[in-house]
Amino acid sequence: MAMQRGGYGGASNSGYSNSGRSRGRPGSAKKVGLTEEEMEEVKEAFQLFDTENRGTIDIKELKAAFRALGFMVKKAEIREMMTNIDKETSAVVLYEEFVEMATPKVQARDTKEEIMKVFKLFDDDNSNQITFKNLQRVARELGENLTDDELHEMIEEADRDSKGFITQDEFFKVMKKRGENPLDDLSSDEDEF
Repeated sequence: MAMQRGGYGGASNSGYSNSGRSRGRPGSAKKVGLTEEEMEEVKEAFQLFDTENRGTIDIKELKAAFRALGFMVKKAEIREMMTNIDKETSAVVLYEEFVEMATPKVQARDTKEEIMKVFKLFDDDNSNQITFKNLQRVARELGENLTDDELHEMIEEADRDSKGFITQDEFFKVMKKRGENPLDDLSSDEDEF
């Protein structure tokens, strides 16, 4: 766990406890849908701009705080985020509000990274595409008894440009449509009790 800086954290490593207000303290990472590591990353980005350790940052610093997280956001997007948390007229953003604004962006980034990891499992020849041969190998490794026709059908379903293989972009779009965690489908039913 990262060392606490400034006046943050007190006895807790999860956020601000010296504010005297419950609104200044973040909930658990599970509550907002981020891992402990992601929460730490968001907290550190916030702390860069909360120089007086008040648990707030100036609205003008939001763009830079998001840049510290690796996101390039436009003023219009910041205005929309502020509207979404009912803070259109406020000049400051509380830590928990920043977490609320940052969470969807961090989750989307991580989802793409996870999907690309799965893509690389299929793309064992590093061709940046999933071919029939790649799909056949993965099906065999997972113990799936799929016919060649079924495998071709799977490729055709994802192959938007009809080139006979699935690109990274096509794979990402299919996986995003399918749901939350692309790794869920890779685990065998036999692994569960």
